[in-house]
Amino acid sequence: MTQGSYKQFCPVAMAAEILCTRWTVVLLRELVSGSTRFNDLRRGVPRMSPALLSQRLKDLEAGGIVCRTPSPSEPGVFEYHLTKAGRELEPLVEAFGVWGQRWVESELSLQHLDVSLLMWDMRRNLDPTPMPKRRSVIQFLYPELPPSQRSWWLLVAPNTEVDLCSIDPGFDVDLYVSTDLRTMTAIWMGLDNIRAAQGAERMMLTGDRRLASDMQAWLGLSPFAKVCKLAS
Repeated sequence: MTQGSYKQFCPVAMAAEILCTRWTVVLLRELVSGSTRFNDLRRGVPRMSPALLSQRLKDLEAGGIVCRTPSPSEPGVFEYHLTKAGRELEPLVEAFGVWGQRWVESELSLQHLDVSLLMWDMRRNLDPTPMPKRRSVIQFLYPELPPSQRSWWLLVAPNTEVDLCSIDPGFDVDLYVSTDLRTMTAIWMGLDNIRAAQGAERMMLTGDRRLASDMQAWLGLSPFAKVCKLAS
């Protein structure tokens, strides 16, 4: 971090030396969202190389923002947790997101589509409350994508974490969601909605009628989806 030092005593400059390196704020977003293990952090920043992720975690640890601790349940596995100083950054990370949702143009926001990141975010933000009190399997189909990225499954069961699979888990599917990646991303960001997408034949829901009718309620939307868009 000293290599890019601003050589200023100003607290803004000193904080920027730690926080404004490439990928750092995005990595903080993942830590604030609750990811603690290296592989889970990688799923939230899929375009970040493992070597760079490791280096940024070391930088944050050196800066007193993250602490690396052994997993209490798995020997040899380490977890990364925000320190008190790191938790104080949560409002800053949220403010970044609010500003981006409010002022970055919609077309620009939807230029960089990433199905793995979208599905990972949907998994961790999904609200199972409106869903049946049993295991529900929802398969998302993106016909325009290559075969390896085309099908995704969300497994939702009472009292367990939502599971995301990119390989068929072998369970009967309760609801099929067929759409294109741009439409699904726009819905997740709050720039579109399921009813409009169905009406325009950009989304097809097949299967359990209750799951289909309640999808807008249980679907994991972006934490910033309700922020009013001011840019066109």
